[in-house]
Amino acid sequence: MEKKTILVVDDSPFALRQIKDLVEENDYEVIGYAKNGNEGIRMYEELNPDIVIMDIIMPGIDGLETAEILLKKDPDSKILMLSSLCDLEMLEEVRNMGLKYLIPKPWEDDVLLATLELLAKQGQSN
Repeated sequence: MEKKTILVVDDSPFALRQIKDLVEENDYEVIGYAKNGNEGIRMYEELNPDIVIMDIIMPGIDGLETAEILLKKDPDSKILMLSSLCDLEMLEEVRNMGLKYLIPKPWEDDVLLATLELLAKQGQSN
């Protein structure tokens, strides 16, 4: 079975390392890392990953804005949002954009993996 590819968009190298170690032990491959939204958009177009894991709070354009741009370009893009700010308002904003998954930082490994699993399965039938 082919590994699902992941692009991580997060301004924290520490978060990247944690995500990379976790997902690569579980049949995913991190094929790109962007430190901000603009870089993330460019890398998404270049690498065409299966899934994007993105922090919301970043310098420049934030994760929500970045996700909005990605969804406009590719309505099928699969995006998992991470945020240390997980209040109802944030959840609502994410939902209104049509994104289903927001995980609080620091995340639980099994929650992150289970969510990736759900995302990976999404839209496989079409």
